[in-house]
Amino acid sequence: MSITLNLYYTGENGNARKFAEEMESSGVAGAIRAEAGNEKYAYFFPMDDPETVLLIDSWKDQEAIDVHHASPMMGEIARLREKYDLHMKAERYVTDEAGISAHDAKFIKQ
Repeated sequence: MSITLNLYYTGENGNARKFAEEMESSGVAGAIRAEAGNEKYAYFFPMDDPETVLLIDSWKDQEAIDVHHASPMMGEIARLREKYDLHMKAERYVTDEAGISAHDAKFIKQ
């Protein structure tokens, strides 16, 4: 089972992108990717909303998320969120253990 969080960071004047860029350039994002249980930590930019950044953040299980949330990196993330005055929306998904059905798979080109 994996748990994926879609985190939408929204700001003004390009601040959401500046936040993502600083997360990458400072090494915080890389350190999170290196944490035990992290499966994905990647930023995306919606084409129709230049003031929002989507972070796809996937973890092995809830325990890995809890350890991450208790880490000192959360303080740095919070500091950067404040620096860029970002607001957030979160969505949480749990992996479908059955995977992609044969019916759906025919629409996916590998």
